[in-house]
Amino acid sequence: MPETVFRVDQSKSMREQEVPGHNRWHPDIPAASSVRPGDVFRIECKDWTDGQVRNDDSANDIRDMVLDHNHMLSGPIEIEGAEPGDLLVVDYLDLGPAHGGAPAVGPEAGQGWGYTGIFAKSNGGGFLTDHFPDPGKAIWDFQGKYAISRHLPGVRIASNVHAGLAGCAPSAELLAEWNRREQALIDTDPQRVPPLALPPLPEHALLGTLAGSDLERAAREAARTVPPREHGGNVDIKNLSIGSRVLYPVYVPGAKFSIGDLHFAQGDGEISFCGAVEMGGYVDVHVDLIKDGVAKYKATMPIFQPGRHEPRYDDFVSFIGISVDEAGDQHYMNATIAYRRACLQAIDYLTQFGYTGEQAYLILCAAPIEGRVSGIVDIPNACCSLYVPTGIFDVDIRPGHDGPARVDRGQCATAS
Repeated sequence: MPETVFRVDQSKSMREQEVPGHNRWHPDIPAASSVRPGDVFRIECKDWTDGQVRNDDSANDIRDMVLDHNHMLSGPIEIEGAEPGDLLVVDYLDLGPAHGGAPAVGPEAGQGWGYTGIFAKSNGGGFLTDHFPDPGKAIWDFQGKYAISRHLPGVRIASNVHAGLAGCAPSAELLAEWNRREQALIDTDPQRVPPLALPPLPEHALLGTLAGSDLERAAREAARTVPPREHGGNVDIKNLSIGSRVLYPVYVPGAKFSIGDLHFAQGDGEISFCGAVEMGGYVDVHVDLIKDGVAKYKATMPIFQPGRHEPRYDDFVSFIGISVDEAGDQHYMNATIAYRRACLQAIDYLTQFGYTGEQAYLILCAAPIEGRVSGIVDIPNACCSLYVPTGIFDVDIRPGHDGPARVDRGQCATAS
C-alpha cells in the first residue's frame, strides 16, 4: 500500500483531524505534506459534507445541512519543484470507499454505504429544484462493485468511483478574478433563490492549519468550493475514475494540490447537486510535472485522459430535450434548458414503472447515465440527449406494445 500523506479518522470531523484539511480555496493555506515528482502516495478523504448525513430513513439531515461547511478537502499537498506555469500530472491509480474491505457497515458514509440527496430549494436546490423543491434522500448499500438502495427498490448500479473535486491552489491574482466576476454575476439578481453564485464567507471557513489574523484575512478572501473553475475544482466528471490521468495548471510554488468529494457512482451532470453516491474513502495517485506545460499545450484549464474503469452498459432508453422551456417559450441554443427537458422527460417516463418523481430524480443522479450535447448548431434549438441504461432495473423499461409494467416502489426518504 502506498504511503499515506494525508490521514483521516472517519469518526472525527475534518476540523478535529490531527492535520485538518480545508473547505475554501486560498493560496495561503499551508501545505499539509510534501511529495516529489514520481512519487506514489495515498490521500484519505471525508465525505463532502464531513459526516452530516446519516444512514437512516429520514431526509431531515439533507434539509438541515449546513452547506457553508462543505466541501471538505484533503490537502494541500506540496509537489516539490512545481512552479507557476507547470502542469501537474496526476494519475489516479486507485480509489475506494473508507471501509477498506471491512465486513461490518460503519456509521460514516463510505463505511459500506453511501447516499444521494435532493436539496430543498431553500437550501442549495439542484438542477430541477423548481420541479422538486423538497428534500429527499436515498441510502445505497455497497456490494463489491455494485450498490443497491432500500429507497429505490429494483435498481442495482455499477460503480464508476471517482473524485468529484480536485485541483491546485489559485494564485492571489486568480482568486481575486474569481471573486470579481462571480460578485458581478450575483449583482445582476442579488435576491435570487438559489443564488447565482456564492461569494466568500468567513463563517464555517476551514483553512487547514492557518490561524490568527492570517486566518481571518484569508477567510474573507477565500473562494467557495462549489463550482468548477480554471484550476479544476468541483468538475464532478464521472469519467475521472481509476486509470485516469489529469493535467492541472499550477498557479503557486509547490502547486498545493487538494482533493475530495469522492463518489461511488454518478450520472452525467450530478443533477440534484448532492447527486452522486457520496462517500468518504481514499485515493492513490502518482504525480509528475510537465515544466512550462501551460504554455506548451495552451492549457488554460485541466486536460484529462479518461481511464477504463467505467461500467459498460450496452442497452439504453434515451430521451431528447430541446431549448423550449416547460412553459413553451422558445430560447436560442440553450443547452441547459435542453438538458433539463431531457431529464424531465426521463423522470416522467420512469414514473410509469411505479417510481415517484423524487425516486426517478435520484436514479438519474446516481446511476451511470450518459448525458450529451447532441446538437449545438441548428438554430434556434440546442439538442441534448440523456441515455438511461436498461440493465440497472429489475424490469424491462424498454417501450413496447403492452405498455409499462407498473410496480409499487414506495418512496425515497423524505423530511418530517
